[in-house]
Amino acid sequence: MRWLRQRRDHGDAVLMHGYDHTADPLGAWGSYTVTTLRRRAEFATLPAHEAGLRLHAANILLERLDLCTDAFVPPRWLASPGTRRALQNHGYRVCADATAVHELRSNQVYRGRVLGLAHGERVDPLWCRAMVLGAARTARRGALVRIAVDAADLARGGRRAALLDAVDIALHHGAHPSTYLQLGAQPALAA
Repeated sequence: MRWLRQRRDHGDAVLMHGYDHTADPLGAWGSYTVTTLRRRAEFATLPAHEAGLRLHAANILLERLDLCTDAFVPPRWLASPGTRRALQNHGYRVCADATAVHELRSNQVYRGRVLGLAHGERVDPLWCRAMVLGAARTARRGALVRIAVDAADLARGGRRAALLDAVDIALHHGAHPSTYLQLGAQPALAA
């Protein structure tokens, strides 16, 4: 926890990423293995009240750990309109979903889809190439480039190289590094 607090104190953003990471958080999907856990979209269909309850519980846990945040990235990048309403009601500033970053206080939307690699043991080299080309194309247009990194990807040479290439090509085409929380200080970007 100390490392996380140090990273936050140096400017990294701490983001909430759901609350219930059991294999079947909504009780309707039957028995799933741990490998399918990351595929759950806990907040994709929740109404505002249920999302609010989960956010409240998660906020209490983060407060106890001294890791409070006002930014949210839902599992699988999918958040229902009820979830966004609940986030606003709980004082959250940012919700980043699959296609945009929503600044919840001003209702600004920064369009930009998430670029990343498929999860699993094997990732086709075409996935890596598509991510790099997508970052280049998006940055050339001057749009928001969002690259998702799974920590496990950094341990695999080909994936790590593709991620670094995507960052390098985006920077080459004029992109500037930023956190989700820093986006509010910039004008909205259209994609």
